[in-house]
Amino acid sequence: MRRDTFLKSLAALAAAGSLPLSAQAAVAVKMMLPANPGGGWDTTGRALGKALQDAGQAASVTYDNKGGAAGAIGLAQFVNGSKGDPNAMMVMGAVMLGGIITGKPPVNLTQATPLARLTSEYNVFVLPANSPFKNMAEVIAQLKKDPGSVKWGGGSRGSTEHIAAAMIAREVGVDPSKINYVAFRGGGEAISAILGGNVTVGGSGFSEFAEYISTGKMKPIGVTSGQRLKGVDVPTLKEQGINVEIGNWRGVYGAPGITKPQRDALVAMLEKATKSKAWAEALQKNDWTPAWLAGDAFGEFVDQEFASLRATMVKSGMV
Repeated sequence: MRRDTFLKSLAALAAAGSLPLSAQAAVAVKMMLPANPGGGWDTTGRALGKALQDAGQAASVTYDNKGGAAGAIGLAQFVNGSKGDPNAMMVMGAVMLGGIITGKPPVNLTQATPLARLTSEYNVFVLPANSPFKNMAEVIAQLKKDPGSVKWGGGSRGSTEHIAAAMIAREVGVDPSKINYVAFRGGGEAISAILGGNVTVGGSGFSEFAEYISTGKMKPIGVTSGQRLKGVDVPTLKEQGINVEIGNWRGVYGAPGITKPQRDALVAMLEKATKSKAWAEALQKNDWTPAWLAGDAFGEFVDQEFASLRATMVKSGMV
């Protein structure tokens, strides 16, 4: 067979998703990051891109940040612009489910292809260094006195920190619909608002605040985990008599309309990436907990999470 004919045959097989994984390696991956730079999805997507390259699964990775509406704007662009693209991926997570529940966008996750859950992380609530409050108990006392005077800052409406703030209010006897929640389009904006004292309490994944906590610019006052995080001396909400526990997981979806072999190839690429040195370093650096779940099992998990989150948000007066 002539070389040019052979190469054309390879290209046709690759487009159909029929090549063995070894021959499909080192593709040009397009990564949708449905948030502004500096947040959890941005950090996760870029760490994943590095891991894909480190594992020899991607020759290159291009990133497209499209923040807003808890990821719904990025989701819409991904769904409408990536149909059938076997090299397109989108980072997403629990926050996107909450945004879909509250915002009711015209697009939905069911239009894309579930690939894998990657990590799990709990939220930490922090005070700016110059806060007049010293701990969560003082914040709660003020919340009970005047709910609107306590500004909770975090991700988009429906994010896990928004849900957690509403759950905290409900648990301490405050009407959740009266909380003053300030939503930010990206982690960088939220961090600036907290450091500037423009919000009373900030909430996000521990990794996003770790640098500022370690330098004393933020004071952690509670985490949403069931037990204290390993190596982190911050009391849980439950320890402080507030019966709230909620996690924040992150995962990856593929484009709408890809074939099962194409989906399986992407899952295999992701699995190899999560076994790379680069990914191990990202887990350690960001205090992420591995939470691998792939394919149909991941799709079923998302469906269950959606139903559970919706029930929690209805109870908390957010829907």
